[in-house]
Amino acid sequence: MAVDKNMRVLVVDDYKTMIRIVRGLLQQLGFNNIDDAPDGVTALALIKSHNYGLILSDWNMQPMTGIELLTHVRAIPETKNTPFVMVTAEAKTENVVMARAAGVNNYIIKPFTLAVLRQKLSSVFGGEI
Repeated sequence: MAVDKNMRVLVVDDYKTMIRIVRGLLQQLGFNNIDDAPDGVTALALIKSHNYGLILSDWNMQPMTGIELLTHVRAIPETKNTPFVMVTAEAKTENVVMARAAGVNNYIIKPFTLAVLRQKLSSVFGGEI
């Protein structure tokens, strides 16, 4: 099944540079309907008011972490199945296990390349990106 590259994508990160990098990589993959949020609280408000086909979130943010955001997203009936990818410098096994238990669809360790993003998203959507 072809991936709808017109879907709305949300990038959540407290570093503007990282948002710019992820947005650029997503655009290289053909995604152009991209919103961003500087933290989990702002992201949750956007998620409640828009229909996202994909959420990419950093782990380490204040006042709401990426894992807390994921827990909230999974608790909302309308968003419980929204693909959610954690993008983080946290490579510890226990963090990956915690994210999986919370319902993350995939996990990307920073820094990463366009090829890694393409592979992770292909895995999430079950089709070529």
